[in-house]
Amino acid sequence: MPLTYPSYLHLDRLLDLQQPRSEPAEHDEMLFIVIHQVYELWFKLLLHEADRLCQALASDALYDAVSTLKRMRTVMKTLVGQLDILETMTPLSFSSFRNRLDTASGFQSSQFRELEFAFGYKRAALAAPGSPIPDTAALARRLREPSVMDRQYDFLAGRGVAIPAEVRTRPPEEPTRTSEAVQDAVLEAYRTQPEMVFLFEALMDFDEGIQEWRYRHVKLVERTIGAKQGTGGSSGMDFLKASLFKPLFPDLWAVRHRM
Repeated sequence: MPLTYPSYLHLDRLLDLQQPRSEPAEHDEMLFIVIHQVYELWFKLLLHEADRLCQALASDALYDAVSTLKRMRTVMKTLVGQLDILETMTPLSFSSFRNRLDTASGFQSSQFRELEFAFGYKRAALAAPGSPIPDTAALARRLREPSVMDRQYDFLAGRGVAIPAEVRTRPPEEPTRTSEAVQDAVLEAYRTQPEMVFLFEALMDFDEGIQEWRYRHVKLVERTIGAKQGTGGSSGMDFLKASLFKPLFPDLWAVRHRM
């Protein structure tokens, strides 16, 4: 049987995955399902690219790392842009099928939590038994793996940047923490190794994209459900606001005022 566009993409399976639960069907539930399924596909690609980024850093491939980050930043812009589509759904329309979501919540997106782990925002409790995340196996694996930040420290040390030994030997399960010694080393690299600027600024671009996504997501939820409890019993706005403005690369932000 010849390979065709539909068979290559498994469109028969893909287009059968949108199954609204409201009865009779609420018109906007299809929009809600499609948008979130597309998000998960983009998260899958971002994780794929994050793995490539780690490989590039581990093999001292500076420009491969930069180009990968550029692609990831473009994906984040697309994710943010898609919120404009979701915001065409009114609060009354969402409330018409919200109770059909039962215990399902966006907080349970294992892939988005994986993405946070991949960039060093690790919380061991999310990968432990009893976690609200249904699939913790992938999260547990990401928890044990070096993050992008860990790979970056090794990359910089290999280029003569004075990254402290205690930072490089920190257990991978621990989240990224600020370090004045790292900030000193990064600032020196900015001044003496111009090629490093491309990497640092690409990391900042991606970090900014993640923060932009979080902010727009918070405002979308606030616009749609206000201060109500989140879907599936989550804390809703309070939880989302707690993660706002938490940078993935705090040391890169911290050196700005010293330049």
